[in-house]
Amino acid sequence: MGSYEDAARERVLVYDGAFGTYVQEQPLSADDFGGPDLEGCNELLCLTRPEVIAGMHDRYLDLGVDVVETATFGAFAVPLAEYGIAEQAYEINLAAARIAKEVCHGYTFDSQPRWVAGSVGPGTKLASLGQIRYAELRDAFEVQARGLLDGGVDLFLIETQYDLLGAKAAINGCRRAMAAIGMEVPLQVQVTIEMTGRMLPGTEIGAALAALIPLGPAVFGLNCATGPAEMGEHLRVLSEQCPVPVACIPNAGLPQVVDGRMHYDVGPDEFADYLARFVTELGVSVIGGCCGTTPEHLRAAIDRCADLTPGPRPG
Repeated sequence: MGSYEDAARERVLVYDGAFGTYVQEQPLSADDFGGPDLEGCNELLCLTRPEVIAGMHDRYLDLGVDVVETATFGAFAVPLAEYGIAEQAYEINLAAARIAKEVCHGYTFDSQPRWVAGSVGPGTKLASLGQIRYAELRDAFEVQARGLLDGGVDLFLIETQYDLLGAKAAINGCRRAMAAIGMEVPLQVQVTIEMTGRMLPGTEIGAALAALIPLGPAVFGLNCATGPAEMGEHLRVLSEQCPVPVACIPNAGLPQVVDGRMHYDVGPDEFADYLARFVTELGVSVIGGCCGTTPEHLRAAIDRCADLTPGPRPG
């Protein structure tokens, strides 16, 4: 299989869509999670209903995505402790990676490689605000990363990072896990810029880039918090200044509650048009969908973008 890093430098790579949105559309009950106290811990479905997770991967791969993310966004000790199952972190990540790899295997050919990205989310506590010690957070990420590595992921996707210290903890936790078993996979790091134009503690995109690039990500970019329209200027900064391939994985616009359900205001065609423009005008080479995106959003993105060549970067 070709190198993920080479592919990200040479062509457009398309990620899958929203894990949480997919789960919400499934006819699941509290029993599917292991009881009422565990309902909502979507990552636990990797153990209790693995066929649901496999079905999600299968659906996106059948559309033609290049990369699927493991169902492990919150599968480390800090968020799992809120459900009383922190000790299951390794087991969940191992299972999630194995599920994704098994499904991916059926879609992988020499002419069409597919990759599994181990999803590492930010958790619910900010190290920068003293809500959790850096070392505790890093160690929790290391356990998660070890499970993902043992399950066979091709890269780590350190995503939705809204706190620089938390991002550093995730990166270093992943690196410690790799060092422990003498294995190296690429790191893709994505930060989240809020509607304020900054990360949650106030960091601008240029400062985030300067702080995290020295830690060696193979790909750097943005995901979550906003739709594609709000990401344009931040992507322009990355296009000009980032020394590695740039990723853009937006929400399907901005959320609002309609009839008791979360609704996002950017449809598949508009979503795909934004991504195509980012590819051709800003040289973005890694795209996909975050909150609110559906298989229809990704189908449109593939139709519009998969055969495009990333344009020249202004920098």
